[in-house]
Amino acid sequence: MGHSMTPSAETILPAPDFGAELAFWTKRGFRLDAIWPADDPEVARLSGMGLRLRLERAAEGPVTLRLEGDGTKEVSPAGNAVIFGPGVPSGAMPKVQQGFGLRRLAEGAPWIIGRAGMQYRDLVPDRLGGAIIASHIRIPDGGPVPDMVHFHTIGFQLIHCYKGWVDLVYEDQGPPFRLIAGSCVIQPPEIRHRVLFASDNIEVIEIGVPAVHVTTIDHEMELPNDTVNPERRFQGQTFVHHRPEEATWGPAAQAGFTCRDTTIAAHTGDVAGVRVLRPDSRPTAAFRHDAEIHFTFVLSGEMTLTVGGATHAVATADAFVTPPGEDVIYEACSDDLELLEVTLPGSPTLSAP
Repeated sequence: MGHSMTPSAETILPAPDFGAELAFWTKRGFRLDAIWPADDPEVARLSGMGLRLRLERAAEGPVTLRLEGDGTKEVSPAGNAVIFGPGVPSGAMPKVQQGFGLRRLAEGAPWIIGRAGMQYRDLVPDRLGGAIIASHIRIPDGGPVPDMVHFHTIGFQLIHCYKGWVDLVYEDQGPPFRLIAGSCVIQPPEIRHRVLFASDNIEVIEIGVPAVHVTTIDHEMELPNDTVNPERRFQGQTFVHHRPEEATWGPAAQAGFTCRDTTIAAHTGDVAGVRVLRPDSRPTAAFRHDAEIHFTFVLSGEMTLTVGGATHAVATADAFVTPPGEDVIYEACSDDLELLEVTLPGSPTLSAP
């Protein structure tokens, strides 16, 4: 056969109604071990009764046994299959497929029920070829969040609190704390954390690189844990809790705008940067950038956006990505305009068009 021995196997079960199928098995004694992607789950690993189950939205019957291996498939006389396939996504960064993208709130994109009952709105539909996922997440009804201690196999992850507040707890960062509107955190790769409690109508913006990454539940760790080490590095990144009331405003790379830097570029080794921009001396900015990923979410206000000669009206809760090397112009900016800007790398070069 040529297949090496593996420590575990998974039974694949079709789950076209993913939420109902997951609820069915967890209510019958199986525990959730991993689930992905977070915004619209398609695969989940569960364990219990000496078995490991793998729910897959796209799977078809009959039952298939899956083992780690080289991708080959074998079928028994009864039609059951053994697949020797890869494990979970590695979190490696795919090649960025550049292009301009705009998602307007007024377009009415659907809200999808994701992990822990949270509602997700996709802000970058093509995900630049799988390089980034940007989600507008909301929890309409406040209270305890049915979350578990978990971590993400990911390169970069940002949580920006847009409205309301949410109580969070992180590995080695001390007691739980409240993330309020205007604040943000980064979740370094594989830091254990848990969402505890949310206000009514909490909304956050979540950025993940790459788009497809695994959320793994840690059934052993309890948070808060006994160790407090805020300087600990998780794969080269340190935890950041940015509080706007403690930050200062300074000139932005875009002439005519001011900037509140979150220090995230410094704490990620320039893997990613996060800034809040608003117009200053003149409400117009024209520039080119060389960032692999340049994502912007309109926190408030409105403006006219021109990219590569095409003009677009953007307003509160709209989001867009712009490709490197294109002429980008912000103009006709309202006085209350604020933009959340996320770039990879953290300190791209901006130049005049």
